[in-house]
Amino acid sequence: MRTDDFDYTLPDDLIAQTPIEPRDAARLLVLERATGRLAHHVVADLPRLLRPGDLLVANRSRVLPARILGRLRGGGRAELLLLRRLEPGRWQALGRPARRLRTGDVVEVGPGLRLRIGETFDQGLRHVEVEADTATADANTANADAAKAGPLGADAADAALLAAGSTPLPPYIRGWTGDPERYQTIFADTEGSAAAPTAGLHFTPELIAALADAGIDLATLVLHVGLDTFRPVSEADPRQHRLHREWYTIAPAVQQQVAAAQARGGRIVAIGTTSVRALESWASTGHTEGWTELFILPGFRFRLTDALLTNFHLPRSSLMMLVSAFAGRERILGAYAAAVAERYRFYSFGDAMLIL
Repeated sequence: MRTDDFDYTLPDDLIAQTPIEPRDAARLLVLERATGRLAHHVVADLPRLLRPGDLLVANRSRVLPARILGRLRGGGRAELLLLRRLEPGRWQALGRPARRLRTGDVVEVGPGLRLRIGETFDQGLRHVEVEADTATADANTANADAAKAGPLGADAADAALLAAGSTPLPPYIRGWTGDPERYQTIFADTEGSAAAPTAGLHFTPELIAALADAGIDLATLVLHVGLDTFRPVSEADPRQHRLHREWYTIAPAVQQQVAAAQARGGRIVAIGTTSVRALESWASTGHTEGWTELFILPGFRFRLTDALLTNFHLPRSSLMMLVSAFAGRERILGAYAAAVAERYRFYSFGDAMLIL
């Protein structure tokens, strides 16, 4: 197995730069795993494409205002993307320009608010410490709930940092200046992600109501999306790649919904690869909460996921490998070729696939 096996060619003009309105008007390519048959629909057709008794499982993680702009003390702009909180006041971040963000450097974010660069790692990764003057921290204490990132509680310095941040967009979306809420799913209520679980962006209250009327249930879990969602695999052999860990939690009520759906013969339909990773982490470890580094490659045995609604993924990415594990690499590459030929829109603001 080679990373090159999961590559494909995509014209730049098929990378979606703006979201579709309404959300459920996005096109939907349906792939039958057993036969390879393809069909063309829109997301609003889901109530008739799924079956009564099926259970949809969405990720309700919310994107943090994790894009932090500042200036290096001594001159020069700096940008940091907060990936996850290591402990109160200390974050893992992706920094640029990486060559200038060295251990001990200080980034001035705003009046009384600084980031001090700690340990440095390959690929632009940094550990950073938040430093906030008392007045700055106190002014943001009321916003502390906005700083809940994973299993750790909030504090005033982190709240001040997040108040200074903005919603990050993937680097392939250029120049879009729409409402940042459009890059949040309607399920999003638990902050902690560095990027949106984008398959959930296609849902509307009207679609959820139509699904309920069709006898299709909905559950939500949490997996906070980290760096590897949008970074290609760099190793030639993907088995040498290690995913950065991400926090997930599956509430008891959701566990009961999954068991009830299976008991009635319904399918577990994951909304997005993040939901797949949370479900399969639970299935493989028995843990309903914790950190996961689960990297799903062809040959993986899926224990809970019966169907998958997902966006189109970057070539050579861990997510391209996950969908190939679920449907077969040749099936996926054939479906992607058909999507390119039919001019589907790709990536975060793009169209979707339903793999049955």
